[in-house]
Amino acid sequence: MDDDRLAERFEQHRGHLRAVAYRMLGSLSEADDAVQEAWVHLGRSGAGGVENLGGWLRTVVARVCLDMLRTRRSRPEEPVGVHLPDPVVDREDGVGPEHQALLAEGVGLALLVVLDTLRPAERVAFVLHDLFAVPFGEIAPLVDRSPAATRQLASRARRRVRGAAPVPDADLAGQQAVVGAFLAAARGGDVDALVAVLDPQVVLRADRGPVPGASREVRGARAVAASALGFAWLADHARPVLVNGAAGLVAAPQGRLASVLGFTVAGGMVAEIDILADPARLGQLDLAVLDGRP
Repeated sequence: MDDDRLAERFEQHRGHLRAVAYRMLGSLSEADDAVQEAWVHLGRSGAGGVENLGGWLRTVVARVCLDMLRTRRSRPEEPVGVHLPDPVVDREDGVGPEHQALLAEGVGLALLVVLDTLRPAERVAFVLHDLFAVPFGEIAPLVDRSPAATRQLASRARRRVRGAAPVPDADLAGQQAVVGAFLAAARGGDVDALVAVLDPQVVLRADRGPVPGASREVRGARAVAASALGFAWLADHARPVLVNGAAGLVAAPQGRLASVLGFTVAGGMVAEIDILADPARLGQLDLAVLDGRP
């Protein structure tokens, strides 16, 4: 097969491969690296004898991601405090076509946060089977286990996900209304109104980068409401967007991005707020969604 035809066939699978890698890694840049590594591998080996190119490429990407996850866990230095996955930001009126494959299956920030707590083999087994319906027999060689043991890996991961990640409300308009009420209360400095839209067990995570003490996690409606009032000045510069397909906000004083806020709305109340305010990571996000508006 000539190089042009090989590249054309690879591009047909790029969106799917990036979606697999993003779910496994929670990092857009690392997902792109994993997909690029698959392309390099394909270029070296060619597609001769490969009956299912999509499945073959997915296996390559999964192996690369598993290696990346294992390398992360082996590093002596760990992220300081809270470390959030990369958010995917779109206009409030809908997910752009370049993100549709990436966010299929409702990959919210809350789910990615929980996936980050799984062991590498658990994460690979869960993502491939539960999110992409890959049979355990195909996953087993990747994680060096029998199909039965791989099934147990995915089952263990599933229990942890179900126990930790709140199930967001399916109604996007309802989510946006709740986040709008949160924003109005923050702008008005109204603690009681904030508490009214927060689940009593709400969790707020703020990732401000690798500065000791800068990132934190806050739990409980009153404590989260107090934290929200602490950044009320930013609320005047916030506007609605979609963050991983769910209702969210970006705050950009004078057009300069300061934070991305992802909300998990469950049962008509805010169950989780995930705030990325790390300047270095914000600078790497594709935020054409701002399109110059204040």
